[in-house]
Amino acid sequence: MRKGRWLVKRLIYIVFVFFIISILMFAIYKALPGDPVRMMMSDNVKPEVYQQQYDTIRRQLGLDDPIPVQYVKWITNMLRGDFGYSTEYRKAVKEVIGVPMRNTVLLNLFSMIVVFLIAVPLGITQAVKKNSIFDKIVQVVTIVGYSVPSFVIALLAIYVFAIKIPIFPISGVKTAGFEGTGVAAFFDMAKHMVLPVLVMSVGGIGSIARYVRASMIDSLRMDYIKTARSKGLREKVVIYVHAFRNALIPIVTVTTWWLIGLFGGSIVIETIFLWDGLGKMMINGLNQRDFSVVLAMQMFYVILSLLGNVIMDIAYTLVDPRVRLEN
Repeated sequence: MRKGRWLVKRLIYIVFVFFIISILMFAIYKALPGDPVRMMMSDNVKPEVYQQQYDTIRRQLGLDDPIPVQYVKWITNMLRGDFGYSTEYRKAVKEVIGVPMRNTVLLNLFSMIVVFLIAVPLGITQAVKKNSIFDKIVQVVTIVGYSVPSFVIALLAIYVFAIKIPIFPISGVKTAGFEGTGVAAFFDMAKHMVLPVLVMSVGGIGSIARYVRASMIDSLRMDYIKTARSKGLREKVVIYVHAFRNALIPIVTVTTWWLIGLFGGSIVIETIFLWDGLGKMMINGLNQRDFSVVLAMQMFYVILSLLGNVIMDIAYTLVDPRVRLEN
């Protein structure tokens, strides 16, 4: 019953914040300079029919309505699954974003897997071997990893693994002219995904590993760890069952926000590697004043952030039964 009330409150909160942010985002993009109708029209249109075509297209896009009316139409259609019309691609937005969204999700999913497979064991090992040579070396490497901007790491990765040692392709989602399907298509995409995933993982490994290390060090100092060891439990049980579980609260917090930021950070990586994803599409949309596409992408990130808060609260109760959702 209490969990049900909590979920209802969180749902109301999410809806309220969603609408406030949607109003702000819509107002901001409407205030930006540039006319998407003029960018749609061809330069070869005769002067005597130019204004007539301009007025027709503007009316079809609903741009001649007052701003509040435009917002109501936009938000209403978006809630129905209609994200508007792309002035750059000359298609409905939902027909345009399907493939880029899949590519972005795949890129971020593989980056997330790589980060957790490396960062969590690395952080635990650092905590267990605190102040050892291994710990100090890894601390230096991780500080460098999350301090260096991602575009610098991307340029270094391209120079080393695509120019000096030409192992991986520099850009794109698939090889030009590739016609394979199934497993062959997956491996071709995976080959193109290696460098973007590598670059996106470096910073994540550095930050997550350091938080895991700090949380584990605090847990290993607790009295219950001493008690568990005095009972003769194996060291692996003490570390991975008792200490790690109690160190998960701060790790969950950092990890949730890192995952949300991961999608935003992929915009730079997708642009550098010409990865056909949401980030590259957003940059193109901003350059071409294709605000329907840009707004759809922005609201996707807004929903991701709002859901991330809820998932984080639920994750707290899973890793620590003492935490109640009502609190």
